[in-house]
Amino acid sequence: MSGFVEKPEPVQVPGLTHLHTGKVRDLYRNAEGDLVMVASDRISAYDWVLPTEIPDKGRVLTRLSLWWFDQLADLVPNHVLSTELPAGAPADWAGRTLVCQSLRMVPVECVARGYLTGSGLAEYRESRTVCGLALPEGLVDGSELPEPIFTPATKAAVGDHDENVSFEEVARQVGTDTAALLRRTTLDVYGRARDIARERGIVLADTKFEFGFASTADGGEELIIGDEVLTPDSSRFWPAATWEPGRPQPSYDKQFVRDWLTSPASGWDRKSEQPPPALPQEIVDATRAKYLEAYELLTGTSW
Repeated sequence: MSGFVEKPEPVQVPGLTHLHTGKVRDLYRNAEGDLVMVASDRISAYDWVLPTEIPDKGRVLTRLSLWWFDQLADLVPNHVLSTELPAGAPADWAGRTLVCQSLRMVPVECVARGYLTGSGLAEYRESRTVCGLALPEGLVDGSELPEPIFTPATKAAVGDHDENVSFEEVARQVGTDTAALLRRTTLDVYGRARDIARERGIVLADTKFEFGFASTADGGEELIIGDEVLTPDSSRFWPAATWEPGRPQPSYDKQFVRDWLTSPASGWDRKSEQPPPALPQEIVDATRAKYLEAYELLTGTSW
C-alpha cells in the first residue's frame, strides 16, 4: 500500500473546478476551459506522498520550469498561457500557479537518459539493455552513455511505480509517427538542456517530459510540452565537479529525504505497509537548500 500519508482537501475557489490532486500539483479548470495548475510544497519518496512539506518547493519548480520553457521555445512550444493569479485564489498560490492550455495528453512519460543510473542501471545489470536498447559492456553506475537514449515509461497513478516500456510499445499505443515525433523531440530537448546545464557545472543525467497535442487553426494538431520541465523533481542533476562513474552521485534533489527514510533514524521499514513518518527539520532544511541551489546555479539568479 502507498499513496498519500494524509491526502489534502482541495482548496475551493469560485470559478474553478477541482479536477485532480497529484503528488505535487493540484489541477483545476477555469470558466474558459483552461487548466489552472498549482504546484504545492508536497514531496514524495518511495511512492508515498509524505506528510511533511518543503517550504518554497512549489515556487522553485514553477519558476524553474518557466525559465526552461524560455530556453526551449524554439524547439517546442509549451502549454503556459498566463502566470496571473486567478480571481479569488488564496495568496499562497502566488508564484506557484500557471494557467495552461488544455491538451490531449500523450499517455506515456517521455524519458531521456544520457547517463546510466536508477532503473536503467538495474535493467542494464540484468540484460545489458535499457527499455530494450542494447548498450555496450563495461558501463557502471554514473557512466555517460555513448549517446542519449529515449526510454519511455507508463504513467502511474499516485502510489504506483512508472514502468519502463519499449519504443515499440509506445508506437503500439500512439502510432509509429507520433512515437517517432516524441522520441525526436525528447532527445532534442534533452540535448539542449544538457548543454545548458553543463555550462553551469551541472550534469543532467536523465529527465522526463510530458507532451500533449493542441488543435491548430488548419484542423491539425501541434505537439506541446506541458506539466513541469527540467526540475529537480523530474530530473537527475549532479554536480559536474564531483561526477565519478562507479558510485552513486550526489544530486540536487530529494536524496536527503530518501537517505533519511531508509536510515535507522527514521524507524521506518520501506517493505512494510506502514506510511513513512514526518521528516525532521534538518532534513527539510537541507532538501530546501538543494532545490534552491539547483535553481540558482541553472538560472544564474539568486532566489
